[in-house]
Amino acid sequence: MRERLRLQAFLARAGVASRRKAEDLIRKGRVRVNGALAVLGQRVGLEDVVEVDGRRVVLPEPVVLALYKPRGYTTTRRDPHAERTVFALLPPIPGLHPVGRLDRDSEGLLLFTNDGDLTLRLTHPRYGVRKVYRVWTKEGTLAEAVCRRLERGVVLEDGPARALSCKPAPGGALLTLREGRKREVRRMLQAVGFSVVRLLRLRVGPIGLRGLRPGQYRRLSPEEVRALWAAAGLPRETGLEEGGLEVHGPHPVQEEGVSGEGLLGDGLIP
Repeated sequence: MRERLRLQAFLARAGVASRRKAEDLIRKGRVRVNGALAVLGQRVGLEDVVEVDGRRVVLPEPVVLALYKPRGYTTTRRDPHAERTVFALLPPIPGLHPVGRLDRDSEGLLLFTNDGDLTLRLTHPRYGVRKVYRVWTKEGTLAEAVCRRLERGVVLEDGPARALSCKPAPGGALLTLREGRKREVRRMLQAVGFSVVRLLRLRVGPIGLRGLRPGQYRRLSPEEVRALWAAAGLPRETGLEEGGLEVHGPHPVQEEGVSGEGLLGDGLIP
């Protein structure tokens, strides 16, 4: 971490507390930086000694995981109403959080990191990181005219939305978006008269589902993380430990008898 973070962000990334609770710790005088009482909004770097209640706080190694989220899992850490959450499929890493979301009934690529700056770059529409989705609809394959309409844009209740590209595919379509609003793809298809029965996210920027089955995850390599930053317009040294194609999750989730390979059978998935 070469940049200097606000102290509350530093504490949140270290897994001490959420940003809001970290602010409370600072206000209560429980945080010191280089021996001095910390103040809200203060910035710190790796060279600084940060302590909470007399114990030093050290940032964990930055990490980015790629998970093949199965259907039926909620993208949240704790939810009393959720039967299963995505964190049940992942290792316990301090500060790990999802980069965007997929709703309970959607599946596919979901990234996780403990790097808040990377999350902002990958999720904020102004950085333009592309997300690719394969959809199947109740009404079947989208006509070219419907795809062109989605590319021109439709009006949703929370504002206009458009696909960067839309290609008809067997039983539905292949769409590329720059945003990731709540249930945006489903709502866009509904706006043109199509009901989504299955939604699979294939790609976020340069990262795809390669080598993963539903319920499995892998740690991205430093080269892949640098590619993510480049896709967001900010090449950067990551300081990440080695990762790559080693897949974790010895019991991939089987969905309605369909294997991971079966999802890729139409040949349209990069």
